[in-house]
Parts: sequence; structure tokens; C-alpha cells
Amino acid sequence: MNASADLHITSNTPLASAIKTWQVFLQDQGRSLYTVKAFIGDLNLMAGFFPPETAIGSVTTADLNRFLEWLQKERAVPCSPKSLSRRITSFKSFFRWLLLSGRIDIDPAEKILQQSVISPLPEVLTMEEQFKVTQVAEKFRTAAKADARPYALLELLLTTGIKKGECLALKVNHLEISDPTSPYLYVRYANAASRYKERKIALSDEWITAYHEYEAQYKPIDRVFPWSPRRLEYLLEDIGKEAGLSKHLSFDMCRWTCVLNDWRSGEDKEIIRQKLGISKIQWREIGLKLKQLSEL
Repeated sequence: MNASADLHITSNTPLASAIKTWQVFLQDQGRSLYTVKAFIGDLNLMAGFFPPETAIGSVTTADLNRFLEWLQKERAVPCSPKSLSRRITSFKSFFRWLLLSGRIDIDPAEKILQQSVISPLPEVLTMEEQFKVTQVAEKFRTAAKADARPYALLELLLTTGIKKGECLALKVNHLEISDPTSPYLYVRYANAASRYKERKIALSDEWITAYHEYEAQYKPIDRVFPWSPRRLEYLLEDIGKEAGLSKHLSFDMCRWTCVLNDWRSGEDKEIIRQKLGISKIQWREIGLKLKQLSEL
């Protein structure tokens, strides 16, 4: 849909047509494909609740509340609190855009209360459990048939807190380890919409030593860990089982454990946020969870 078509949207335009225009607007703003898909899916669900030719200017706050009631109590597919919160955000953003762009005179979603959802606290490793899994990885590293891969993976995750996708995308040329006084890795993203997540994270001397051993054994050329996601997940699971953990050792558990260690050590909160590569809005929930975890 081109800009001239966009100018013809009025309060009498059907919801479905206005939603298509908003989709183009979001794409032009450089929003990620995932965000656009989620927003438009939510709005199409809302549009499907109303009669086909419902105009954007005829939707009322009462209509939106009926839609929310249907989502929570009458729809065949259950709506989780997290999905409900996201759908409210979607139509609030949509109607606010319509108001600010002069397509409607009253925002029917303005008085709809946003339902913030904080997911359960994540599982983390205790200090004792961190010692156990590190000892197991060290055992593999120093065995008669030495394998530095488990230690290199585990130590990297517990030191940097990078996500699974970031670990899988990490390339050899993203490592700046020629200067032993300040080694770091560079988290990079191919997608332009995710460039704000790019960052430098310091590496430990322990990891550098283990990486050189791992490098000599496996000779990675492009990706640092050139295996499938499932293979690396199995590697962490094997470490956890060997350490006798009742928990399921995972990428996410290592990430949370890493930043919780930083939090408890008194690291500056803004530095922790930047290390995670998240926005200030995302930090509100993450920071609250870290505070709660630190008090357990």
C-alpha cells in the first residue's frame, strides 16, 4: 500500500484496511519481522471479533472490553496472561497511531488498563552448583582423552551471559583475544533491526586459556561452536547430570546465573543491562527479577 492510499484512511475505513496500512507503517519504521507479525496477528484477531465492515471510528471502549472478555472466557483457545498483555499493547498502539495521525477523534483504547505480566522467576545455579558443574567440565578438559569443549562452552556462558542464539552465531573473528590485557568478544547481528543489541563483553583469562586448548583440538574456522543447537544443549545437560544437579542446566540458566553474579557483586546496573543487550524497558522486569533472586 502506497502513501497516497494511506491518505484516504478516514474514521469510516474498515478495521481490516486500516490494519494493513498500519502493517506497512510498522515495516517502514524498521520494526522487526517478529514484532510486526505479532502485532498484526493480534489486530486481525480483534478485527475478526467484530462484524466485517466495522469502521475504525465506530469502535468504542465498551467494544474493546467485550473483546477482552471473549479472549479470556469465551474463546476456544485459552489466552495466557502474557498473550493478553501483548494483545492489549497491540491494539493500544494501533488506536493511538490512528488518533495521532488524525484518522479518529477519540482513542477507544486509552482507558483500557494494561495488564502487566511478570513471568515466574528463572532457575539459577547456586554458588555450590556452579562449583560442581565447573569441576565436571574441568574433569573433561584434563582427562586422558582431553576435551576442552564442555569447559569452553560453560565458562563462556557463565562469564558473558550471552543467549543461545548469540552463542551459535559467534564467529572466530568476533573474538578479540590478541591483547591478553583486555580480551573481549563482540556480539554481532546480521539483522539491521537488531543492531542495538550489538555489544562488547569482556572475557576471562580462564576462558582464554581453555579456548586455546579447545581451538587446538577442534580447529574452528568460522563459527566458534560449529554444532547444532541441540548438540550444544545436550553438552550442557551432560555436564549437569554428571554434576548430580536436579535442575536442567541450560543456556538460559547460565545467562541468568551470570548476571545474578554480577548483580550480587555490586556491578553497576547500567553495565549489567548493556551486557545483556536489552532495552531500558526490558530492564524494568529483568532488574526486578534480579533483585528478587538476590534476596532469596
